[in-house]
Amino acid sequence: MSCGRRPPGPPARACRRGKPGPATLRHHDAVIGSLRAAGFSVPMTGHAISLIDSYLYGFVLQELSLPFQDAAEVEEIAGAIVREMPADTYPHLTELATERVLRPGYDYADEFAFGLTLVLDALHPDEPPPA
Repeated sequence: MSCGRRPPGPPARACRRGKPGPATLRHHDAVIGSLRAAGFSVPMTGHAISLIDSYLYGFVLQELSLPFQDAAEVEEIAGAIVREMPADTYPHLTELATERVLRPGYDYADEFAFGLTLVLDALHPDEPPPA
């Protein structure tokens, strides 16, 4: 995780530790090693780590900021919003809410795997793997 420019919040507070622990260092080293072994150059490894971290932390922040925890709360909160907003003013938002979010079985957490697959599929080694 980069600790450069950052918005306030839990990940920003984690950056303030100033000294990552051994488990964090081992994790980062293992990920870097895996990318390098797969044929990612040093610059591409940096891009990949940044992209993956951004997606992971962004998803976590988004999930934490949602005003619901479970399907019942989704129905209650999103349902109330849809009922109160004029559908003709917000037709696309209404469509997404009614056709996706308010359908039985919807779980925002399922969006994580879809997005992560897109991120990982977009990353490609740019050198041959080491022999």
